[in-house]
Amino acid sequence: MGSLETVIWYILGYSALPMILLGGFIGTAVVACFLLELTGRK
Repeated sequence: MGSLETVIWYILGYSALPMILLGGFIGTAVVACFLLELTGRK
């Protein structure tokens, strides 16, 4: 059970970083598009 937990945490640790980067990128893109929409409608 201990080795299985180690593998799971290893995979979680490695998949967390790309997910955080992707989430930040998508969030930034959404905010940028929203701001462009707001400024473009004036």
